[in-house]
Amino acid sequence: MQSEPRSGRLAAWGNALLAGLVSPDEAALAVVGDDAVHRVEGLPGEAAQVGLTLALGRLRGLGVTGYRVALPAPGHPLGLSGPPEFNARALQAGEAVVAVGAAYGLVPEVYEAGPEGDVHVEVVWHCLPAREAPPADVPSLGEAERELVEALREATEVLTRLDVAASGPVAEAAVDAYRARAARGPGETLAPGYPPRAARVLELAQRIGLLISVAYENGHGGAVSASEMAARVAALRPVERVARRAQVAAYNAYVEERERGAR
Repeated sequence: MQSEPRSGRLAAWGNALLAGLVSPDEAALAVVGDDAVHRVEGLPGEAAQVGLTLALGRLRGLGVTGYRVALPAPGHPLGLSGPPEFNARALQAGEAVVAVGAAYGLVPEVYEAGPEGDVHVEVVWHCLPAREAPPADVPSLGEAERELVEALREATEVLTRLDVAASGPVAEAAVDAYRARAARGPGETLAPGYPPRAARVLELAQRIGLLISVAYENGHGGAVSASEMAARVAALRPVERVARRAQVAAYNAYVEERERGAR
């Protein structure tokens, strides 16, 4: 589970841009992050790929008033609302951005380019028709926060019991990185304009996501039997689901708060 999905950065900084809190160049730079370049393909009125700054402005001109995030997984269409073609593309990528105010969605495709030792990442966002409807299975911020507190306790107990650190030095380093992040507390995890609670929920969800990554990516730790390995997967799968739901709730908080204020 990626700790900071690219769709989250695009939605958060796209919302800050729409709110007039950052400039187009500031938003584009924040979305790109450590990647080399982001381009958008399939934008209405554009025959070729365009840069992110131009794309964000063009989407605003097409009527987009906000951005939501989807983080779907097999059997869990989290944040999606259709049509099937868009959902399938988003599921393949594991993430997507769904526009509010205009029936478009953006799905990233990630490429690595460059010679060995100097590889950089390029991202193409595919602009596709998307359905404007309530997204699937997205909790409120309050619900997400309550779920996360319980999930963090469960994840910690599972990883301790199955001895993740026994996976070796790589796993130990990842655990140390998690502990250092937890000690720092909430950081700058969202763009301007988001409520503090959303930043708090996102930070906790990302910490849990890091724990899950340690478990999935660094061998089997102390779980040496097939039954123990199965127990680990079974224990962590619902925790991962909670963390993904919370991330979506946090990134979507800007739009949700604005819509509640309009009612």
